[in-house]
Amino acid sequence: MTYRRVARAAAWTAGAAAVAAGSYMGLVTGALPVDLGMGRRIRPLGPQTVDIAAPRDVVFDVIAQPYLGRTTRAMREKVQVLERGSDMVLAAHYTPLSSRWKAVTLETVRFTRPECVGFRLVRGPVPYVVESFTLHEEAAGTRLVYEGELGTDLWAVGQCWGHLVARRWEETVAASLTSVKDEAERRTARR
Repeated sequence: MTYRRVARAAAWTAGAAAVAAGSYMGLVTGALPVDLGMGRRIRPLGPQTVDIAAPRDVVFDVIAQPYLGRTTRAMREKVQVLERGSDMVLAAHYTPLSSRWKAVTLETVRFTRPECVGFRLVRGPVPYVVESFTLHEEAAGTRLVYEGELGTDLWAVGQCWGHLVARRWEETVAASLTSVKDEAERRTARR
């Protein structure tokens, strides 16, 4: 009798752990989006500013290239355009989490040449993200400013989750800004 209770408790515990682990991985990877609309908390993303020694149109073209032009082999692992319009695309973005797992976000990307590229989350690890890359002409080239907002549900619990997601999100954006800077300055030097 006691053995059965222990076995049943162990089975329930293992099942609950499997469900919790699966739910967590689904949430992290964006496969199980949660948008309850209750207790929404909004937090800022950025701003992050990068000065680039390149003309604004070159910087804009570097940002827009994977979405509006031919996607390079390196970018195919990070971005997949699912639908393309004249000034907007629907794209899947892949962010490595480990050697086995990738987070997948689905976002609309809107282009306002030559000053702004805007992003809006459709599906991902949080229910709400709006962000933009704004390009300002400067004497020495272009100032790229990244800023946005990230929203989570479920009051304080969601706020803690949002903090974790925002930290990784901003790290990923910082790496993208570095890549944009390097490529725009490389293209400008070739001219």
